[in-house]
Amino acid sequence: MNKEIKFTDKAIKQIAYLLSQKDKGSFFRIAIKGGGCSGFKYDFSFEKKPKEEDLKFNNIVIDKASADLLKGSEVDYDSNLIGDAFKISNPQSKSSCGCGVSFSL
Repeated sequence: MNKEIKFTDKAIKQIAYLLSQKDKGSFFRIAIKGGGCSGFKYDFSFEKKPKEEDLKFNNIVIDKASADLLKGSEVDYDSNLIGDAFKISNPQSKSSCGCGVSFSL
C-alpha cells in the first residue's frame, strides 16, 4: 500500500471488527467515486477477492486511481453522539460537504 496513506489505530481496529463480522478472507475496500454533492465521494465496501492491481495493506485494499487521490491522507474512525463514521483527512481536497463523505479536488 502507498505509505503516504496513514491509518489511525482506531480505524484499523474498527476495520478488523467489521471484517470479523464477514466471511473469513474478506477485505475492506476504500475507493473514491464520482458523485456526491461536491463531485467525489468516499466509498467503503467489503470484497471477497481483490483485483491483482489493487494496493494492499493487511486486509485493506485500494485501487490505484483512488490511492493517487488519497496520497497524504489519514483514515480515522470517529465515534460520537452524532454517529460513528470513518473520516478521511485528505490534503488534496479543496472543499468538502457537511456530511464529510463528499469532496472536490
